[in-house]
Amino acid sequence: MSAHFVSDTGVMLGRSVRHVTRSLDTIITVTVMPIAFMLLFVYVFGGAIQAGTDNYVNYLMPGILLMAIATGISYTAYRLFNDLQGGIFERFHSMPIARSSVLWGHVLTSLVSNTISVGVILLVGLVMGFRSSAGVLDWLAVAGILVLFTLALTWVAVISGLSASTPDGASAFSYPIIFLPFVSSAFVPTETMPGPVQAFAENQPVTSIVNTIRALLEQQPVGNDIWISLGWCVGILVGAYAVAMAVYRRKVS
Repeated sequence: MSAHFVSDTGVMLGRSVRHVTRSLDTIITVTVMPIAFMLLFVYVFGGAIQAGTDNYVNYLMPGILLMAIATGISYTAYRLFNDLQGGIFERFHSMPIARSSVLWGHVLTSLVSNTISVGVILLVGLVMGFRSSAGVLDWLAVAGILVLFTLALTWVAVISGLSASTPDGASAFSYPIIFLPFVSSAFVPTETMPGPVQAFAENQPVTSIVNTIRALLEQQPVGNDIWISLGWCVGILVGAYAVAMAVYRRKVS
């Protein structure tokens, strides 16, 4: 690894961020669908859903944020695929830079762009009535979980971007992830679901992450959910990173 890994990664990050800022429609697209779902569930379905709370926007917000991140990481796979097909990687590898810095540039760009999307959605939520009694430490914990979730899914996106044979194939992996919140505690309590669906909902990562974020925002006890959610995020992150680096070495060797 190059001794200048950090500076090399900074250069790659700057390059990727410039591409994103030149096409702000990407961030707009990422935020439109989650906001549309938030409007639909709050103003159309909200009155018929028994979630045990008077403020359904508060109940909904954690799942909407995860959905936005899942949508955003599909563009990381797409940009990575385009760079790979366009020969950009070969040009960078002919320079004296850390090879992994090219991947880290895309990964950190995903973190930046998703942070912007999450911020926009929170602002829209405030207009719609979202309120939180969380303190600074609670918000920092929420931010940490969202960062871990973003990094974990982004490295999954890296695998897809490096392995796909078409642009559509590069981003298609994100579709099941985007819809995972629908079979979780994000929109309704899992207790209201039929047996097999409830069993799946309660044992997939989105439910524990949503429950943890919701408890932190409402200053409620988080219980074991926080450890389960951290276990999922760290496990996916470590596994996806290892596989992504193996695929990357095979591609550039």
